[in-house]
This record gives sequence, structure tokens and C-alpha cells, in this order.
Amino acid sequence: MFFFFVGGLEQQVRQVLKSGAGRCIMCGSRADLIDYEKVLNFFFVPVWRKPGKEPLMHCTNCSLFFPPLQESSSPSLPDVLRCHSCARVVDPQFSFCPFCGSSL
Repeated sequence: MFFFFVGGLEQQVRQVLKSGAGRCIMCGSRADLIDYEKVLNFFFVPVWRKPGKEPLMHCTNCSLFFPPLQESSSPSLPDVLRCHSCARVVDPQFSFCPFCGSSL
């Protein structure tokens, strides 16, 4: 007996909370602050929806979902080095990102 599952789990924008709230970490274009939901599709028909826990940023150009970046509001805290490709915090002594391998 064989069973083939034609479907998948994806994230979809449920509501835009703030339009143009930031920049995309992948392509640098405009990103919106959104509420999202996880949707299970079966034969391209949504059968189950679960709301997301926290708001996310959503790029209008490349459709990337990513967490909002926390900006340092205190001038006494040093700025951190972030990778341009994956936006993870990287030690300033590295020449390449240890997570994705891109050049810093």
C-alpha cells in the first residue's frame, strides 16, 4: 500500500501591522511588520491554520519572513557586527560568517 501526500506547511501574512517598518536582511528592499499564520495545504486547499506567536517582518520583494531586528537604543552599548546575508551576530575578528560562509 502506498500513500502520497500532496501538500505542505507554509507561512502566510494574516495582517499588516506597520507598512515599511524596516529593510529586508536578504535583499535590502522595504519590509512590513506583520502578523502571520502557518497554513497546512492539502492538494493546494488550506485545511488547517495556526496563528503565529510573535510579529515578524515580511519583505515585499523576495517574500522572506524574518524576526524584527532589535536596534540598540543605548549609546553605551557597542554596535554588533551582523552578517549581510543571514543577519546573525558575528564576532568582529572573523573575515567570513561562520553560519553561512559569506564574506564580511
